[in-house]
Amino acid sequence: MKFHGVLFFPVTPFAADGSLDEERLARHIESGVAAGAGGVFVACGTGEFHALSPEEIERATRVAVETTAGRVPVLAAAGGPAPVARDQAARVERAGADGILLLPPYLVSAPQQGLVRYVEEVTAVTGLPVVFYQRGTARLTAETAARIAALPGVVGLKDGIGDIERMHRIVRAVRAVPGGEDFQFFNGLPTAEMTAPAYQGIGVELYSSAVFAFAPEIALAFHRALAEGDDARVSLLLDEFYGPLVALRDEMPGYAVSLVKAGVTLRGLDVGGVRAPLLDPTPEHVARLSKLIDHGLEVAGA
Repeated sequence: MKFHGVLFFPVTPFAADGSLDEERLARHIESGVAAGAGGVFVACGTGEFHALSPEEIERATRVAVETTAGRVPVLAAAGGPAPVARDQAARVERAGADGILLLPPYLVSAPQQGLVRYVEEVTAVTGLPVVFYQRGTARLTAETAARIAALPGVVGLKDGIGDIERMHRIVRAVRAVPGGEDFQFFNGLPTAEMTAPAYQGIGVELYSSAVFAFAPEIALAFHRALAEGDDARVSLLLDEFYGPLVALRDEMPGYAVSLVKAGVTLRGLDVGGVRAPLLDPTPEHVARLSKLIDHGLEVAGA
């Protein structure tokens, strides 16, 4: 399972009564695949994994699988307490996913060997390829990352910490292991485009794009500019769109998800609000987001 291009992390639409809206999820995913997504990561961070029931994760995964119809890989999330993560892994495999994004254990700070054990226990119950998400309490040393990368079924590591030196050491350690040349690394920071040039410098070219969920034109323009080495265009998009977007995002905890959902609605598909403990953006912030999107589309030439 090799990824290319922009990776799409769809939001999870909710109906007026707060339930999962499968029809709108299918429309949202179809529009992303049609726009050129390189892969679909459903019910993950941007999809409010933290607020979904196991049954909803399974249903969302099935919708994604049916909608993509094999055109691009579909991964779904599992994580938290080990028994819960094992149950989720079995559910998304049953729903037809191509792989799993394995989030960290719940809250507890674990020794490095404990993190290895966690991945071992989850991968033991599924035949699906697994990408491990390093973030929060799961901070790997280079040696631990190499051990996890060597586990059967583990095919990738997504970084949500942002420690470039640590990540550089991890990349070098994994690449030095026999077979490590095919292991895939992902930049998983919020608004990953802001750090994409830095990650590219240490050999991490794949990244998750939350912006793709509501403005694929902008996300694709940035991705092309980065791939082609068009530094002027990369800088322009960072200065004129991504930088201001991050500034707005940082005004309220949880806006890394809430603003994305608001952006999808602004672009024509009402996906509802966010679930607790997140809050929807204020009207003023939605108005600022709308202006930012319009300006970003103009800068991207869309």
